Amino acid sequence: MIFLYLGLTAVLVYAGWGLVLLFMQPKLTFRPLREVVFTPAARGFLYEDAVFQSRDGVKLVGWYVPAPDAQFTVLFCHGNSGNIMHAMDAVSLFHEMGLNCLVFDYRGYGASEGKPTEAGTYLDARAAFDWLTQIKGVPAERIILCGRSLGGPIAARLATEVRPAALVVEGTFTSYADIGAHFYPYMPVRPFARFRYDTLASIKQVHCPVMVVHSKDDHLVPSTFGARLFDAAREPKRFTEISGSHNDGFLSSADRYKAAWTRWVETLADHPPEVQVRKVAQPCEVVTKSA
Repeated sequence: MIFLYLGLTAVLVYAGWGLVLLFMQPKLTFRPLREVVFTPAARGFLYEDAVFQSRDGVKLVGWYVPAPDAQFTVLFCHGNSGNIMHAMDAVSLFHEMGLNCLVFDYRGYGASEGKPTEAGTYLDARAAFDWLTQIKGVPAERIILCGRSLGGPIAARLATEVRPAALVVEGTFTSYADIGAHFYPYMPVRPFARFRYDTLASIKQVHCPVMVVHSKDDHLVPSTFGARLFDAAREPKRFTEISGSHNDGFLSSADRYKAAWTRWVETLADHPPEVQVRKVAQPCEVVTKSA
């Protein structure tokens, strides 16, 4: 009888923990911070505030930081925590490399309106791309889509809809279900995953050059995920291994990181992709203001 009781207790605890994980997924996935306490001006950068709307009417906010004589513009999709001010280390490195950069907040992050959802983050990235092409007049073939961590599947999904100069994914997982199963191997994660964020499926459909950046020391998203993404990508492609933690490997490996980016950009400049004009069926509504 005691074994039956213990078994029943174990089942109830397991089921209870599963329900907690099921309903806590949005809070575990999206960890936005509303307060933005500094701007690129704090680092001495000239910049432009970009305020624009997604196709479903959500107002979004970003910063456009130009670099002198830049040939390419990076559209940077940040990770799941904080807001655009936490992307300033990345923006600084891009600026050092002579790249323009647009970094923006997904809905529910920073000063952007709304509440984060998977579908919403895809719309937000497309709105940022439309702002660059329609308002700033940046040709699509001069835009490098870059996504870090959760930003990886967002950038990869956008790369299936447009034809950018290149796609870069950094410290990114293959899919939401895969990373969930990695963290909770003892739980039935896949049937109950509330998000897809399927980077692997998207990267297989991408036709632009791809660079995968991953740290060998990344314990949050192990480098095996990056290796799988690289294997799935079409040529031309490049894998850059760095060292350091998930969140700051690009800083602790700054020299290697910048060298890889510089070589990659030089390759893109020497072999530009064919220009493809794509009709935007429902252009976003855009409002801009100068810093």
